[in-house]
Amino acid sequence: MREEDAARGPALAVAVPCWNEAARLRGDVFARTLAAHPDWRFVFVDDGSSDGTGEALEALARRDPERIAVLRLPRNRGKAEAVRQGVLAAAAGGAPHVAFLDADLSTGPEDLAALLAEAGRSGALVVCGSRVRLLGRRIERRAVRHYLGRVFATAASLTLGLPVYDTQCGAKLFRNGPDLAAVFGRPFNSTWTFDVELLGRYLLRLGGVNALPGGLCAIVEHPLAAWADVAGSKVRPRHFFTGLFELLRIRRLLRSRTYRALFGPDR
Repeated sequence: MREEDAARGPALAVAVPCWNEAARLRGDVFARTLAAHPDWRFVFVDDGSSDGTGEALEALARRDPERIAVLRLPRNRGKAEAVRQGVLAAAAGGAPHVAFLDADLSTGPEDLAALLAEAGRSGALVVCGSRVRLLGRRIERRAVRHYLGRVFATAASLTLGLPVYDTQCGAKLFRNGPDLAAVFGRPFNSTWTFDVELLGRYLLRLGGVNALPGGLCAIVEHPLAAWADVAGSKVRPRHFFTGLFELLRIRRLLRSRTYRALFGPDR
């Protein structure tokens, strides 16, 4: 790492939740990403893996200990908690922006640069990757996942009261600061749909989506250049029904006085 990059500090810190990813972990891709972006950092979270993931991550960290950290949870807590703890650990390093990315690299690290550029252009506090099939973009999803995803996205939009296209993409970026600390400061009540809950928390915290000066949007979606289903995914069609049940719970939470007091604007 160049001395001037170390002095300047990280521009982006990325949390990567991992559970039994030893066979799919692409250390070479992460290494190339750091070579292309010397002011990025990665925090890998081993969520109580039982297949050697922790050892693989430790070996990866030894290749670049200044820019790769490993957080090992003593037992499996689920993706929501792994992301939450990873984001908080990444934010503690002081980077102005923090992101999380799925370990299977269905979204490539290069798309994080596009999310970061969108945050700079729009000034948004949250930039969500969105898997939109457009001409010139390579979004490859199995048909059943695509159509179930569209039904779920409609239900998520109704839950949040937002015209959001894709809440579940595993690539999201946040401006570091008090809002991020408040939103991620408490464990999520949902598992498969924690993305919806975290967006709901931001809405409560900000008092609405158009919270920037001039009524500009504080939460934006950015279409990804590429996304592909990766073999070995832990998401199954049955989780669609689990997700719908969780949406009902999230809807009740967002309307409850206690939850709104926890995540509403600072008084």
